[in-house]
Amino acid sequence: MADALALLSLLVGLELVLGVDNILVIAIFVGRLPTGRRKAARVAGLGFALLARIIMLLALLALAGVTRTVFLHFSVRDLILLAGGLFLLYKAVREIHHTMELKEEQAAAGATMGGFAAVVTQIVMLDIVFSIDSVITAIGLTDQAWIIIGAVMISFVAILFFAGPIGDFILAHPALKILALAFLVTIGVTIFMEGLHKHVPKAYIYLPMGFALAVELLQMRYEHKRVRLANTSADPME
Repeated sequence: MADALALLSLLVGLELVLGVDNILVIAIFVGRLPTGRRKAARVAGLGFALLARIIMLLALLALAGVTRTVFLHFSVRDLILLAGGLFLLYKAVREIHHTMELKEEQAAAGATMGGFAAVVTQIVMLDIVFSIDSVITAIGLTDQAWIIIGAVMISFVAILFFAGPIGDFILAHPALKILALAFLVTIGVTIFMEGLHKHVPKAYIYLPMGFALAVELLQMRYEHKRVRLANTSADPME
């Protein structure tokens, strides 16, 4: 039982690391919707993504052949990573363009049910791309489906809890949104390279982006204190 709990903890950790990418994707995609519909899109997207991932886990025999070559020297996994990486690059670059051109408000104001369905579909698609490696790793670590499903469920609750506040914070600060989009560009490149059998250590991505985030947060704190100090100096009561 202790071994099962240790393995469950390990898999939850893997899923939560994956969740960082998911939270950024969800924040950017739901930002295209009106404020009142963003929570529903997050819940629906994560719910369908959870269902899709559990179906993948239950199809253990099918997943066993994911790494077998099916086209040239590419496997099903490679093709999914190549397509997913290109799609994420396209979406991230497109969102950077929209942000720089200040098109978010017009897009959100004109969002329809079709836009809602498209956002949910894109969240599910990219979750599958992000999760394929963790699913294969989990199956390699254990053949007990309940442990893997338990890890997925626990991480789902954590991501659902944090996706809203983190996403709203990112969308409320344009500089952080640009930084998040740049992060998604690097993730897209990494996923594409993985599909070409070129391994890119995740530390090469997370450490520089973490440093950039820390610098940006320090800059935001500096600006906040500078504005507060200027307001205090201008107050005639002081």
